[in-house]
Amino acid sequence: MTGQPGLHGGATPLAVRMRPKSLAEVAGQKHLLGKGSPLVGLATDTTGERGSVSVILWGPPGTGKTTLAQTIAHTSGRRFVELSAVSAGVKDVRQVMDEALSNRDLYGVSTVLFLDEIHRFTKAQQDALLPGVENGWIILIAATTENPSFSVISPLLSRSLLLTLEQLSDDDLGIVIDRAVTDPRGLADAVTLADDARAALIRLASGDARRALTALEASAASATAESMAETTVENAADSATEDSADSPVDSSEGNTPEATPGKPVVTADIVARAVDRALLRYDRQGDEHYDVISAFIKSIRGSDADAALHYLARMIEAGEDAKFIARRIIVSASEDIGMADPQALSIAVAAAQAVQLIGMPEGRIPLAEAVVYLATAPKSNAAYEGINAAIADVRAGEFGRVPKPLRDAHYPGAKRLGHGKGYLYAHNSDIGVVTQQYLPTELAGRDYYQPTEHGFEREISARWAKLRKIIRGH
Repeated sequence: MTGQPGLHGGATPLAVRMRPKSLAEVAGQKHLLGKGSPLVGLATDTTGERGSVSVILWGPPGTGKTTLAQTIAHTSGRRFVELSAVSAGVKDVRQVMDEALSNRDLYGVSTVLFLDEIHRFTKAQQDALLPGVENGWIILIAATTENPSFSVISPLLSRSLLLTLEQLSDDDLGIVIDRAVTDPRGLADAVTLADDARAALIRLASGDARRALTALEASAASATAESMAETTVENAADSATEDSADSPVDSSEGNTPEATPGKPVVTADIVARAVDRALLRYDRQGDEHYDVISAFIKSIRGSDADAALHYLARMIEAGEDAKFIARRIIVSASEDIGMADPQALSIAVAAAQAVQLIGMPEGRIPLAEAVVYLATAPKSNAAYEGINAAIADVRAGEFGRVPKPLRDAHYPGAKRLGHGKGYLYAHNSDIGVVTQQYLPTELAGRDYYQPTEHGFEREISARWAKLRKIIRGH
C-alpha cells in the first residue's frame, strides 16, 4: 500500500485536506446556511453591494468555524487574511487594517479577516479591531468557543452578527467520515471502513468533525500497517515452502512475485487500539468546561451521587486540574450543604488536602468520596442566602452606624464619646445570652439567617429561634 496518496498525504492532516471548498460541502449547520442567510449572502456577494457585515461564530470545537470563514472568503473572491489570537498582537491587527484600507481604496478589493480564538485577545487587542469593523475596511469573521457575551468587548459585539454553531449530529459526522474515506483528497478508497468502526468513530468524536477525521486517519494507518505485516508473514511462509520443495524452478518465470495484499479493513477493534480512549469533547478553556462543572455542581445539589460521579469522571479523564475540582467541591459544601451537615466542609477540605499530598490519579479516590458524601448529605443554602442578603443591604447603602455599646472603647477619648457605654458582657449572664441590640438601628429586626428543617440545621433552627427572642427582648 506504500505510496498511495490516500494514506500518505504528507504532513497535511486528513482534517485539513478534507476541509470543504464550498458551502454545499459543509456538513451540519443547516440553520445558518439556508437561502438568504447572512453567511450565504457573504459568500455570494462578490460586489460588496450588500455591505460588510462582520460575524462572530460561536460554537464547540470541530463544528466548522474555520471552514465557514475560509469558504466564505474564497467563494466571494475577497482577500482573505487569517490571524490567531494565540500568536497575533495589536501590531499585527493594525498592519492588516492598513493593508485592507489600501486594497479597498487602490484596487476595490475588500478583505476578510478571520480571527481564530478571539476570546484570547485582550481588551486592548479587541479595541484595535474596532476602526476597521466600524468603517468597513475589513469584514471580520471571528471564531470562539467561549460565550462572546463574556469574552468579546461590547462595542465589537454590537457591531457584529452573532451566529451560534451547533454540535454536529451523528448523521453529520457520518457524512464527514464517508466522504473522507472515498474522496481523492482524503483516503481515496484505500481502506474499507467496517460499519462497527464507523459507529465507533462517530461515538468517539462526540460531535467534533476534526476529532472524527483525526481518529479515522490514525485507524486507517493502523489497519494498513497490520495488513502489510500480515502480507509479509504470508510471503515469508510461501517462500519457505517453495525453498523446501525438490522440484526445479522454471527460470522462464523468474522469482515468485510478491502477493498483492487486499484492501485493509478498518474494524472497531482497530479504532479502539488506534484511539486508545474516548475523545471527550471537553475544552478546559471553553464552554464545555463551564457546562460540565455546572452539571457537576447541580448534580451534587440535587443529591444525585451517580450523576455527580459521572461528571467528576469526565473532568478527570479530560485532564481537568484536580485542584480546580477540589475548590468547587469546597464551595459546594459551603453553599449547598451548609449547616445542614457542617461536617461536609471538613470532608471537602480534607479531600482537597489529600489531592495535594498524593496527586493524581490516586487523588480521584478522596475526590469521589467527598462527592458521594456531599451528594447524599442533607442540603441547606440558608447560610449562603444569609450572607447574600446582608451583602445586598450593604451595597444598597443600608448599614447605619454601629451601636455605641458595641464600638471600640480602647483608644484614648473613646469613653468620652460614649463608646462601649452600656455594653452587656454575655458571659456574665447565667445562660450566656443577653438582650442587646447588635444590628445598627436602621436594620434592627432584620432577619438574614433563616435555617431550614434539614439535617443538623433542624436543631440549629430551634436553638436560633430561642436565641433571637432573648437577644431582641421578645
